[in-house]
Amino acid sequence: MDVINTSGRRKKAVARIYFQKGKGKITVNKVDHKKYFANEVLLYKIQQPFDVTDNKNKWDIKVNLDGGGVAGQAEALRLAISKALVEVDEEYRPLLREHGLLTRDPRMVERKKPGQKKARKKFQFSKR
Repeated sequence: MDVINTSGRRKKAVARIYFQKGKGKITVNKVDHKKYFANEVLLYKIQQPFDVTDNKNKWDIKVNLDGGGVAGQAEALRLAISKALVEVDEEYRPLLREHGLLTRDPRMVERKKPGQKKARKKFQFSKR
């Protein structure tokens, strides 16, 4: 088995990963993932697929992240890692599915409509 290439998306964030055997090094946009995602919650989200499948420190990952904010990028990366683990071993699918890690979250920002202040907020109405 060589390099596995998968991608994950969340809101406007896209994560493209290159997944191969290694010692658990995750590089995000040529920076260590602990520097890129300084928040503990985001680091937990990234490690979640490995914790569920008991695969800590077995894979090296190179990640290209683009678009969105840091939280959306972390969730996009989590989806990409989960998809790569399923490609490695199909037996991980029910475990990851049970924890909701293989489902792409379809929620997006609602567009702004013309004649309104934001997507749903209207300009203040003046009677006189």
